[in-house]
Amino acid sequence: MPSPTSRRTVLAAAIAAAAGAGALSSAASASAAPRRDWPAPPSVDNHAWTTYTDWRFGRAAGTRAVAGRRAGLAIAHPLGRTDYTDPHTGTTAAWEYATWTSPVHRSTVPATEVIASWNADTPAGTWLQIELRGRYSDGTETPWYVMGRWAAGDGDIRRTSVDDQSDGKSSVWTDTFSVDDAASGLRLVSYRLRLTLYRTPGTRLTPTVWRVGAMASDIPDRFTVPASTPGLVRELAVPRYSQNVHVGQYPEYDNGGEAWCSPTSSQMIIEYWGRKPSAADLAWVEPGIQDPSVCHAARFTYDNQYEGCGNWPFNAAYAATYRDMSSAVTRLGSLKDVETLVRAGIPVITSQSFLKEELTGAGYGTSGHLMTVIGFTADGDVIANDPASPDDDAVRHVYKRHEWETIWLRTKRYDANGNVKSGTGGVCYVYWPAHPSPAQRWALRSFGLV
Repeated sequence: MPSPTSRRTVLAAAIAAAAGAGALSSAASASAAPRRDWPAPPSVDNHAWTTYTDWRFGRAAGTRAVAGRRAGLAIAHPLGRTDYTDPHTGTTAAWEYATWTSPVHRSTVPATEVIASWNADTPAGTWLQIELRGRYSDGTETPWYVMGRWAAGDGDIRRTSVDDQSDGKSSVWTDTFSVDDAASGLRLVSYRLRLTLYRTPGTRLTPTVWRVGAMASDIPDRFTVPASTPGLVRELAVPRYSQNVHVGQYPEYDNGGEAWCSPTSSQMIIEYWGRKPSAADLAWVEPGIQDPSVCHAARFTYDNQYEGCGNWPFNAAYAATYRDMSSAVTRLGSLKDVETLVRAGIPVITSQSFLKEELTGAGYGTSGHLMTVIGFTADGDVIANDPASPDDDAVRHVYKRHEWETIWLRTKRYDANGNVKSGTGGVCYVYWPAHPSPAQRWALRSFGLV
């Protein structure tokens, strides 16, 4: 990512969309048995620590592995106390802390970018920090980079990314580690992650981390991508939410609904899986506001440093605060990969940017926007819930397959003035049940997500 400012632009919501079409159809039949007859993208490596054995094999300093149906990591005996001054409130408070450092993971892909993500429970009075340290292909190491300071709520600290992190070879832009000069050939060949768990002193409170991992990638520069061959006809019954019905609401969260494409997309998928905020969770939302769960998602994905709701790992972490949900940020290689997940009943949230004329039927252009892929037509076109729609009934769209694939997978594009700008190179969020079905597990394992 070129800078925090441009990243904020990339993840800002689109202007209001033209009307969508059609009522939600029932799922069409998919192929009887899932199969994979194309190679996994060679430019992406997903790895995560999730099991009791994983937590036991890391280097624990005051933490303990927690056994059970969903293994995790928690505070056992704090190492000590430290003061943290919240840069967004000015408040200084003391916290007990403990740490866990992962084993070194040697990526199958020498990487130009790494994005960490995590799934955790942080009760009131707790929070956590995620850091990354890697080894370059020249044998030197990065410093410990902060990839996020996070809590599910906002009563103890304000969740935040950390700007101005660089060692002259790489930098962290909001949520993404990036080699500064990919053309030099320098790559990150391995990394470790470090978790620091914090709690109110003198209590027995603890965060519990169920999953921590990262996606390492080296996506070649490209303005176009080859067309993939359609292989699935199916539509998932995903709820529809429009971000534009929230325009002007709660401007303290990135100026309101016009910028809420990411949390709106996240909330659609969370509710597809049968989870939603309770009435008590939504008590803070002004009565009478339509779709209050979207406001809730915006508040609890908000990154106070980035000043937006589009921090990719913060959205994934928010999804995992719901009962028995898992999530990750990754990159996929084509719409064939999305078909693999949709075939198993798993919708995908994708990030893309485009001019108005590059996506037929959208009715707008955008420097960055999140949508949900919920299925494919008989012609192979993409069925998407596009939150940049005037109302909930207009959210369902059908977009031409190769147009969609291009605007999502490319890393370079031209803006309206003919200037070269960046694209996300296939970034997406994937949310799934913590205990997936065999078919879902097979699909997720295809990409190293379980």
